[in-house]
Amino acid sequence: MSPIPPPSVPGSSLNAARRSRELAETVGGPAVDVLVVGLGATGAGAALDAAARGLTVAAIDAHDLAFGTSRFSSKLIHGGLRYLASAQLDVAHESAVERGVLMERTAPHLVRAQPFVLPLTPLVSRGQSALAWAGFRAGDTLRLAARTARATLPAPRRLSTVETRHLAPALRTQGLRGGLLSWDGRLTDDARLVTAIARTAAAHGARILTRVKALRLTASGAVIRDEVTGEEGEIRARAVINASGVWAGGLVDGIRIRPSRGTHLVLRSDHLGPLPAGLHVPVPGETNRFVLVLPQGDGRVYVGLTDEPVEGDIPDVPEAPETDIGFLLDVLGSVLDVPVQREDVVGAFAGLRPLLDTAPAAQSGAAPRTADISRRHAVLTSSEGVITVVGGKLTTYRRMAEDAVDAAVAARRLPTGSSPTASLPLVGAASPDTLGAVRAPRRLVQRYGTEAAAVQALGARDPRLGEPVLPSHPVTGAELLWAVRHEGALDEADLLDRRTRIGLVPADRAAAVDAARGVLGEVSAQVGEA
Repeated sequence: MSPIPPPSVPGSSLNAARRSRELAETVGGPAVDVLVVGLGATGAGAALDAAARGLTVAAIDAHDLAFGTSRFSSKLIHGGLRYLASAQLDVAHESAVERGVLMERTAPHLVRAQPFVLPLTPLVSRGQSALAWAGFRAGDTLRLAARTARATLPAPRRLSTVETRHLAPALRTQGLRGGLLSWDGRLTDDARLVTAIARTAAAHGARILTRVKALRLTASGAVIRDEVTGEEGEIRARAVINASGVWAGGLVDGIRIRPSRGTHLVLRSDHLGPLPAGLHVPVPGETNRFVLVLPQGDGRVYVGLTDEPVEGDIPDVPEAPETDIGFLLDVLGSVLDVPVQREDVVGAFAGLRPLLDTAPAAQSGAAPRTADISRRHAVLTSSEGVITVVGGKLTTYRRMAEDAVDAAVAARRLPTGSSPTASLPLVGAASPDTLGAVRAPRRLVQRYGTEAAAVQALGARDPRLGEPVLPSHPVTGAELLWAVRHEGALDEADLLDRRTRIGLVPADRAAAVDAARGVLGEVSAQVGEA
C-alpha cells in the first residue's frame, strides 16, 4: 500500500492504534482535568474547548464520532431567523454570531453560503409573502448585528418568475409569480464537522476515545466499558461534562428530555433536475414552517424536515416513519411540476433533537408541541456535581461547549483562562484564497480543506484508490483510507455511515461494503507487518 501523507495539523490523527494506547493510559490512570461523555458536536466541542485552555481531557462515546443527532441534521448552519420570528432574540443573535464564527474563522472549508428560493405559488398569499420578505430582511439585520461580512452572506432579494424558474426548474409554472431569494450557512457534511472538531481537540492533547461506554457517572469520573473488548474500568476526573444529547437523562438523574424527531428524505438529483439553489416550501396552514429542499452536489438531494415528539425508549438509530415520509412528499408535491413518488425515495434518515423539557411534570399532558419548545441550551449541575449540557442546536455547538467548560472550571476551580475557540481554526481550515489554491478537486477541498491535496495524493500513488467506490457516488477509496488512518474510523459502519455518507442510501451502502472492508483489511495487515 502507498505511503500515507501526513495530516495538516500535527497530532490530529485519530486511528485504532492511538485509541488503544490512550485508552490504556486513561483507564485506571491519573485523573484528567475534564472527562466529556458524548462525542457529537457539543461533546467534541467541549473536549476541544477544555484542551485548548490547557486542561487535560478525555472524551468518550459508546459508539463513534457523530453517531447520534449530529449526523442527522439538515446540514445547515442557521442564522436564527426562526427564533427571531418567535421573539427569542437572544437565541437568534447567538445563532447568527456562531454562524459567522464557523463561516469566517473556524471552518470556512466546511461551511459556505447556500441560496434558497421561496417560490410564490398560489398557496402563498400576498400577506404570507410580505411576512416572509420581512423575515428575510430581519435575518439580514441579524447578519449585520453579528458582524458577518456581506461577501460571506449576500443580501436577500426578490426574484422574477424567470429568475425563479432558472434557480428551480422543477417548479410548477402555473400561477407562479416569482420568488424570494435568501441565504444561510450550509455544511458540506455535519459528521465531517464533528470529525474536524474531534481531531482538532486531539491535536491539543485531548484523548478521543470511541467505543467506550459510560456505565455510571459521578463528579469524580466514570465507570466505563470498552465496547471492543468488553473490559470494564474507571476513568477519574476532576470535572465531568455530560454531553450525551438525547441520552443525557439516562446518565444523570433529574434531566428530562423531550426528543423531537426530524426526518429527511434522500432523492437522486435527476428526479428534480438541476438545482442551483435550495428551496423553502411553505407548510400549508403554518406561518413559519418550511420543508427544505437541499441539493448536496453528490448526486443526491435531501428533503426535510419534520418536528414530531418521540415517546418511549430512545433508540440508538431512529427510523423515519412512513407518516413523516408521506408528509414531506405531500408538501414537496405542492410546488413541483412532476411530483416525487414514494418509489423515488432512495433513502431516509431521522435525528432526535435533545430538547430540554421545562414543563412541570403535572402539566405533561398539556405540554407544548416540540416545534414550539425553545432551542435555548442549558448547562445544569446535578446534586452530585456532574455538569450536563442539553438543548441548543448544531449551529451553536461551540457556545454550548464553552458554557459547559466554563461551568466545570468554576465548579471545580480548575486553573485555566477563558475559551479561545471562537478564533481557533479547525483541522483543514484556511482563508478562501488559501483554500482556492489547494491542488485538489473542489469537492475534496469542501470536505477536507487544506488536507484535500494529501487525500488526492493517495489516489495519484495508487490508481485503485483514486477511483470512486461506487458509480453513483463520488467518494473514492483514498477517502476511505484517509478515514482509517487519520479520522478514527474503526469499521465499515464508521466509513460508510459517518466519514462518508454513502450509507444514507441502503442500496449504495450494500454495494460499498466490500470496498470498505477491503481498505480496513489492508490497513490491518499493514499494521500487523509493521
